[in-house]
Parts: sequence; structure tokens; C-alpha cells
Amino acid sequence: MKKILLFLSFLLFVLSCENKIEKVDRAFYYWKTDGYSISNKESQILKDQNVKKLYIKYFEVDFTEAMGNYPVSKTDLRISSYSDENSMINCEIIPTVYIKNIVFKKSTEKDLDKLADDVNFLINKFSKEKFNSRVVSEIQIDCDWTASTKDKYFYFLKKLKPLTQKEISCTLRLYPYKYPDKMGVPPVDKVILMCYNLINPLEDDSKNSILDLNELKSYLNTRKKYPLHLDVALPLYSWMQIYQNNQFSGVLYNGNEIKKYLKPIKPLWYEVTKDTVIDYKNYLRVGDKIKYEEITTSQIDQAIAIIKKNVKFDKEITVTLFHLDENQLKNYTDAEISHFYNDFTK
Repeated sequence: MKKILLFLSFLLFVLSCENKIEKVDRAFYYWKTDGYSISNKESQILKDQNVKKLYIKYFEVDFTEAMGNYPVSKTDLRISSYSDENSMINCEIIPTVYIKNIVFKKSTEKDLDKLADDVNFLINKFSKEKFNSRVVSEIQIDCDWTASTKDKYFYFLKKLKPLTQKEISCTLRLYPYKYPDKMGVPPVDKVILMCYNLINPLEDDSKNSILDLNELKSYLNTRKKYPLHLDVALPLYSWMQIYQNNQFSGVLYNGNEIKKYLKPIKPLWYEVTKDTVIDYKNYLRVGDKIKYEEITTSQIDQAIAIIKKNVKFDKEITVTLFHLDENQLKNYTDAEISHFYNDFTK
């Protein structure tokens, strides 16, 4: 009996070592479209955290019947010079393009041939004009594809690869991660598992739609290894959903200045106690309701523990935090941010 227990202990040790992550490349998403430069504080964060990769949203692709497929939300970010004393000089830039699922619902293969050409053209144009022709080795495509659009989406990815001559990665939501037989495995070099935005924010008013730990567990209850290399992304942001006359009216991303005018009424929910001007788009009135969703350090720690327990990774992965915004990152210390990366190797 003693020998059997020793053998089982040894076997568990070997299995745990096989699944142990040995190296983490640190990364951030940069998702802002209205900033011309990275702030000094954001630059310092990149430097202090020894960030190796920056996934920059170059643009989005939308569809209308009148215009067909067209680019929107183009980045205003620019990097002026290689010689800048900027921590970004040590970051690899990965152009990231978000494509709405409607594009693949409405497009023919001929349309997608043109879309692949156009996406490749714009990526090269932005890399040259905005980022001083920095060397790009990877391109990431972000899309919430469905079972009905996967064939067209995968067709587009196959067309894009030879045009770019780059490594292609794409985002992977939890549903296609759990059900690859139904949702397919994208024809890319690697995927990044998006461990946030788990719930439609307007469908369940009792749950944190950014990160609900029970929801996360429900999708990561398989021990099958995904057929592609897996990286992982985690949320470091908060938002306020504004409800006026009990109707959703918008989202506020940087609402720290109005916290003092909010009265808690139930978990996640607050009531406005003073008429408040936020910006040129948002005016809050007494009685308006706010659903305030934020992510704490404890929630991220618990999410990492769930992910490590249930997902089989390669020995080297990239951990990407969403996203590089000094106003959002005020909620975390430098030590906490570093911990989020390091925890994957423990």
C-alpha cells in the first residue's frame, strides 16, 4: 500500500510538471482610438513591467448594405521615432483588427478575397505611417465568430496568411474553446483565450459581465488540450452602465469622479444622488441607475487559479492584460500587475 501511494504521488508530481508554465511573455492590449500617444505614465508601466508585446487595435471592420465592408475606429496612436526614450521601443507591436461578425454573415467569398487584400493594405499603411515601419512579425484578428459564420471566417483567415507573410493569431472566446467540434478550430498559428466579457451585459443584471468566476469555471471544465498554442488574456478595466428611466443609455469607462454621487442599492447597482455633468455626451440626473462593474485584484487571482487548474498550456505563453489605460490601471499597484503575470509560473 505504501508503495502504491508513493507511486501515485510521483505520478501526480510528473503530471504537474508536464503542465507547468516555465516562461511568460508580458503583454498589454492598447484599445484606445482617440489617443495620439502613449502617456508618460503608461510608458512607465510598460517599462516597469518589462512588457514585451503591445497588441494595438489598428482598426475595426463593419458592414452596411450601402457601403459593404469598411474600416472604422481607426487608431490615432503614433510613434514618432525609433530614438525616443520610450519603453515602447522594447515592445513588439502586434497589429490587431476587430472584425464584426456581420461582415461574415453578409460577405461572399469574392468579398472576403477583397477584404483580405484591404486588411493587409491598411495594416501595412498604418505600420509605415503611424509606427515608423516597425517590423511586424504577427497580426491578430479579433472576431466573435459563430457556428453559422465559421466557414467564411476561416476562409478569410486562410486568404490573409499568404498575403501578410506573417504569423497569424486570433482571439478565442470561451464557447468555441469548450466546443471545438461544433465551432471549429481556426486556421491560424495560435490563439489567445479571452477570459473576460463572459456575459451579455444587458441580459443579466445580477452578474458582473466582465468577469464572473462561476461562468468562467463552467467553460473551463474540460481537460482536453486545445489543438493550437494557447495564450491568455485577462481584464484590468471597469465600466459603468447608465440607465435612465429604466432604459439603458450608454457606458461610462472612466467614472471615478462620480463615485461620490452614487448610493448603493443592491450588489453592483447604484443610484445617482446629484445631477452631474460627465462630458459632452453624458449627463446624470438624480434617480438614474448605474450598474458598476469593476474587477478586483482578488477576482483576477481567483480567475488565474481557475485557468491554471483547468487549461493545458505549453511551457511558454504570452499573458496579455486588457488594457493599457492609466485611468483604469490606477486601481492596481505595480506589484499587483506584476503578480498577475508571475502567478502563471507558480
